[in-house]
Amino acid sequence: MRTSQWSAVALATGLAVTLAACSSGGGAADGDVESGQELTMLIGSSGDAETTAVQEAADAWAEETGNTVEVVAANDLVQQLGQGFSGNNPPDLFYMPWDQFQSYAAQGFIEPYAEDLANAGDFLPALVEQFSYDGQFYCAPKDFSTLGLQINLEAWEAAGLTDADIPTDWDQLATVAQTLTTGDQVGLSMGREYARVGVFMNQAGGSLVDGDTIAADSAENAEGLAYLQELIAAGSLKFPQELEAGWGGEAFGLGKAAMVIEGPWINGAMKNDFPERKYISVELPAGPAGPSTFAFSNCWGMPVDSETRGATLDLIEFLTSDEQQLAFAEAFGVIPSTEAGSAAYAEQFPENEAFVAGVEYAASPVAFQGAAAAIADFNTQLEQIGSAEPSSLLAPLQSNLQAAYDEANG
Repeated sequence: MRTSQWSAVALATGLAVTLAACSSGGGAADGDVESGQELTMLIGSSGDAETTAVQEAADAWAEETGNTVEVVAANDLVQQLGQGFSGNNPPDLFYMPWDQFQSYAAQGFIEPYAEDLANAGDFLPALVEQFSYDGQFYCAPKDFSTLGLQINLEAWEAAGLTDADIPTDWDQLATVAQTLTTGDQVGLSMGREYARVGVFMNQAGGSLVDGDTIAADSAENAEGLAYLQELIAAGSLKFPQELEAGWGGEAFGLGKAAMVIEGPWINGAMKNDFPERKYISVELPAGPAGPSTFAFSNCWGMPVDSETRGATLDLIEFLTSDEQQLAFAEAFGVIPSTEAGSAAYAEQFPENEAFVAGVEYAASPVAFQGAAAAIADFNTQLEQIGSAEPSSLLAPLQSNLQAAYDEANG
């Protein structure tokens, strides 16, 4: 099941992520790795493909160094990570979600180790910025992804649609979603959460933060929500919960949705769970203000004052090497977080061209310290998106984000 691990690659909403060169350099890990250590790793997995790939990588490192790594795939990453810290027993290594990083760093829970990595200078600059706090690079970006539109080719052809019908704007998306909707499938599905819905707010020209101003209740954001409400009213957009699916990829794989909005991680899930599904990924249709997508990353987190710091640093260097990141890309679709790795990915996986193209205009979900609770409340409010006025959904988001922003900057 998808959890919140697919995270933002830049701190400020609207920051475009570019495959810019970054300087070489960086430090080194703590030297030779002591053998016989037992490490625990907590991940938020997209499914068996990702879990298996991470376990295999951890096992390879363990065999090489004489250590062991227990990989735990969380049912609820945020909850289980919080429980580990509150119980004074956090994992040695974990996925650090985009909406939690600033809070964990501000409270002194995570180790600022990234500058000590031998490959510290290899990461994309926007990712370094995302995972920096108070001017210090904290944790290594694991990978990154953008969102695209997946199209079930069997359903597409059955509806009499061709390449000329691939939607490039909102009107065309509404048309093909309606055409693809039948008694057995809905035309479009996606997660009922800010990490998907927010794309349409951005495509309408909105944002949650405009410079130093909280702008959640803007007319543009309301326009984005209103567009989705039109699709809901037409019966051509349903959320995974309504389709008895755990996430958009499952609804797509089961044939309950002809199109979904997901990132390249869907490739691993389809390969592993629905190998017969034939589909393509295209760029998201543009809105009234132009194209926009979200770009996500997360980092490898380490608890502060870790007793296994040396071994964990070595493991992180292994996991973030270009070679290993490209192996992860092949297994479950994510894009490497380094300059060289992402360039190699673009050449190796031309079928994912849409995700790479989206990097040029990708925006970040808001992620300043304290924003997570406001976003969580908004996600709850979105349960009423089919019936509530957009302004009634955005007003509490505006208030909650403003309070969080004032506290973070007070």
